[in-house]
Amino acid sequence: MATSITTTKPRTRALPGWLWFVLLWCGGVGAAISLGFAFKVFMNLTLFAVK
Repeated sequence: MATSITTTKPRTRALPGWLWFVLLWCGGVGAAISLGFAFKVFMNLTLFAVK
């Protein structure tokens, strides 16, 4: 008497599309704020150097 053995692979759960959108949006906003802050600091340093 043969018994059938089925093996199931563990599924890797992919993130849903809306979560990718939120993560990428937050990353873009964070990068833009960081770049703006660095630009502000750089402009203040160069303006004080000129004075």
